[in-house]
Amino acid sequence: MERGGRGGGMTGNLAATAAGNPTINLSVFGVFVVITLYVVYRASGGNNTTANYYAAGGRFTGAQNGIALSGDFLSAASFLGISGAIAVHGYDGFLYSVGWLVAWLVDLLLIAELLRNTGRFTMGDVMSYRMRQRPVRAAAAISTLVISFFYMLAQMAGAGGLIALLLNVHDASGQAVVILIVGLVMIFYVLVGGMKGTTWVQIIKASMLLLSVTLISIFLMGKFGYSLSALMQQATERSPLGGGLLGPGGWYGGGLTSQLDFVSLALALVLGISSLPHVLMRFYTVPNAKEARRSVVWATWCMFIFYLSTLVIGYGATALVGADTIRHAPGGENSAAPLLAFRIGGAVLLGVVSAVAFATILAVVAGLTLAASASFSHDVYANVIKRGNADTSAEVRVARITALVVGMLAIAGGIMANGQNVAFLVSLALCLAASSNLSTILYSLFWGRFNTRGTLWSIYGGLGSCLVLIASSPVLSGAPTSIVKGVDFHWFPLTNPGLVSIPFSFVCGYLGTVTARNTADHAAKQSEMEVRALTGIGAEGAAARAAVPR
Repeated sequence: MERGGRGGGMTGNLAATAAGNPTINLSVFGVFVVITLYVVYRASGGNNTTANYYAAGGRFTGAQNGIALSGDFLSAASFLGISGAIAVHGYDGFLYSVGWLVAWLVDLLLIAELLRNTGRFTMGDVMSYRMRQRPVRAAAAISTLVISFFYMLAQMAGAGGLIALLLNVHDASGQAVVILIVGLVMIFYVLVGGMKGTTWVQIIKASMLLLSVTLISIFLMGKFGYSLSALMQQATERSPLGGGLLGPGGWYGGGLTSQLDFVSLALALVLGISSLPHVLMRFYTVPNAKEARRSVVWATWCMFIFYLSTLVIGYGATALVGADTIRHAPGGENSAAPLLAFRIGGAVLLGVVSAVAFATILAVVAGLTLAASASFSHDVYANVIKRGNADTSAEVRVARITALVVGMLAIAGGIMANGQNVAFLVSLALCLAASSNLSTILYSLFWGRFNTRGTLWSIYGGLGSCLVLIASSPVLSGAPTSIVKGVDFHWFPLTNPGLVSIPFSFVCGYLGTVTARNTADHAAKQSEMEVRALTGIGAEGAAARAAVPR
């Protein structure tokens, strides 16, 4: 069962096709970088307080934040990975789109409003609201850093594959240099712009991405007389799967293990989004819970338009480019959308699509870096090390230093993971998020007896089990597409451990809670949290107090 894969050898014609016109490609990308750097610079004023740096002062509307939310999640995994997965694997590749679209209902119905009312800047605020602050905030920060790192691996791997396609760079050292440059630009976004600058970059990027995929889909359908059946028929003729491209089993049809892998993947996709730290952090950029709900509605509609377009683009790439050509292009499956753009619009359209893909990678990694740095500085530095007495300017300074460190780690990890299917890598990050954060957030919001021991057991139990199972799976060793080549130390058969680690985190949280004794103070804090979560009383006051230097 293949999971992405590195591009093999290419003919000279294919190499030329893949690269298109490097001058045009880089020029279009350069224009985007210059524009967004200017936007970030203009938005950077007032980032000397935690409320402005972490949450843009809560000044964005639901519509603006919803578009930015979609920009945060419509990453290289969605644009490059899912298009490639559909082009090569067909129906099974489209399951990623379905899972990620349905997942936003969990956010809308269970998370967005209550989280906005209860916290201030990070998910650690919610988890620690009625618990012992120091151990719970430390656990939340560790979870955020690990999840963000895994998510960044996917984005930086996508950057490497895209560069390989655009510039026809085959050697690993050349791709590593470009990944480094992309990472440095991303770090600049976070250091200078904070949440406000990053949000505006997300809005610009999401608008460009949605416009691009919609126009490409319309133009592509026009080539087939606006007949989806005609497009799919030609796709089956250009795929080794034949008619199997349109039915289940092209990726997850190899027996019981493969089918269990699919169930595990589905759990991770649907439950992971509502637990992602950089997505949860966005709910604090709006002024109230109503705007938080509107954010999710706007984001869901943006996702619907985008993922419907990926279905057309994926099958269109199979029909016009061919599955074998996509597999063996630089970047492997991740090259489907750029190769299709070159086929239907030449070097100019390839340059535009590539610029959008670069923008996607830069903006998403910037959001991840900001979430990771905010969690460390706010949860660990300000509330664990300084016990809530940190100076605001010092906290922001620590956040910027953390962003620099996290960014460099992401660059190193992206170089290591270069060549993997980015949609698959993101599914691992989602599995980690659902395993460590979902049970803790839901228990905190809805279970009055939940306590500190239950919180720590659910976070560390889910996170630890997921990491152990990933390290013991074919993702790391024992398969042709494993990250570590030439060795085999795996014993867990599934490539996505969500089927085991997500329920395990709920069990750990339950057992930790029932084996600990609750106190009267805990019961009082639980009642206070319930009132605040449902009404929003005190939420605006907390945000305002946080904006004042201490």
